[in-house]
Amino acid sequence: MSRANEIETRLRGAFHPSELEVLDESQKHVGHAGYQEGGESHFHVRMRAAELADMSRIQRHRAVHAALGSDLVGAIHALSLDLQG
Repeated sequence: MSRANEIETRLRGAFHPSELEVLDESQKHVGHAGYQEGGESHFHVRMRAAELADMSRIQRHRAVHAALGSDLVGAIHALSLDLQG
């Protein structure tokens, strides 16, 4: 399973979002630190989920990182998050 699919699967399981978009933006970072041949190193996640509504921005980010797990987060060089409840 690709990292993008794994991100989507874990986030859907944890938050049941009304909207979820996982974009592999690795190609924008060719030649930069952390770029991996074949991509899957830089991601942007846009998610809307009711579970996030009562959380602060930091709590949302921590919740997403926890849902993804240290194994997946550790394999990704960059993860930008656009999260709303």
